[in-house]
Order: sequence, then structure tokens, then C-alpha cells
Amino acid sequence: MKKTFPFEMPNHKPPRVIEAIKAEINKYIKRERRKPLPEGVDFWDFDCRTGKDADSAVPVHVSEITKPIDAASQESWPAIYIEILAKQGHRAKVAEPEES
Repeated sequence: MKKTFPFEMPNHKPPRVIEAIKAEINKYIKRERRKPLPEGVDFWDFDCRTGKDADSAVPVHVSEITKPIDAASQESWPAIYIEILAKQGHRAKVAEPEES
């Protein structure tokens, strides 16, 4: 998903627009996680970026994707660019501590 969300919409108050943006993002992430995993893949991971536009977007962790939306609304941005790309994730095995 690569999309620019406007904060001002006719017939909608700004708090409802922000809620709608967050709901659409959460719905997209849930939909992507439901897709079947390819062989040898442990989970779906996401590369996320947010900013005023595609050129100024900075990387953000998927668990903190809503924080830039709140910050942008506080700073009165006209819109926010959000990019979420699904990728294959592999769990790193933790080495077991040696017993003495």
C-alpha cells in the first residue's frame, strides 16, 4: 500500500478522518497477515514509511504506524503519505545459554 491520506474531508470532522485512516491501515495489515505463507517463511513482516510525501517519508516500525498520523494531525499537515509493504519474515533462533 502506497497512499496519501488527506486530513480534511468534506462532511467529516478531523477526528473521524484520523480514525478512518487508522482503521484502513489496520484492515490492510490484517488482510496481508491472513495470506498463506510461502514454504520456509515464519511470518509476514512489513516495511513501513511515513511522511508529508513519498520523498520525505522515513522508516517506521509497523507497531508504531499510528504515532506519525497523530503527530501529523497535531502539526496541521494537509495530508500524510503512508507506505506499507509486506515482506517475508524469518525468526532468528536464540542461542541457548550453556550450563556450567
